[in-house]
Amino acid sequence: MARSTEPLVVGRVIGDVIENFTPSAEMVVSYPIRQVSNGCEIKTTALVDRPRVQIGGSYDGLYTLVMVDPDAPSPSEPSSREWVHWIVTDIPAGGDASQGMEILQYEAPKPMIGIHRYVFVLFKQESPLLVMPPMFRNNFSTRDFAITCDLALPVAAVYFNAQKQAGGRRRC
Repeated sequence: MARSTEPLVVGRVIGDVIENFTPSAEMVVSYPIRQVSNGCEIKTTALVDRPRVQIGGSYDGLYTLVMVDPDAPSPSEPSSREWVHWIVTDIPAGGDASQGMEILQYEAPKPMIGIHRYVFVLFKQESPLLVMPPMFRNNFSTRDFAITCDLALPVAAVYFNAQKQAGGRRRC
């Protein structure tokens, strides 16, 4: 059931965004064109609509999902690290994110410079959460959010890469 965290270490998700953890839940993140797997690249045109996030497991318990970009605005100077793209709480086990409480509406990735990592982190909740959305999307901290909401270490995480797509140039 549990996947290895090695790709998260290699991709510096563990370290930059979250602490090392032991995966204990199954999470499947899918955009219309493909399922997210660690380190895959997805074109920004395919990221406009929020993905489907399915949580495996028994039908007891609730989960919180956080999606962040730790490379904003640029991987070489991530001064806005982490940019939060989406927060959903109270997702039922065995369900999907659409069944949870959307705390912060999905914002499609729009990297401007370089290759950005987009990270989905899943936490198990002890009880339903009452959470206010962050005032700003920039300089969010997944670690601090977890502490504030009394969440333990993540139970699942996955990330993909995206970069600005070259636009078609026209001559006048």
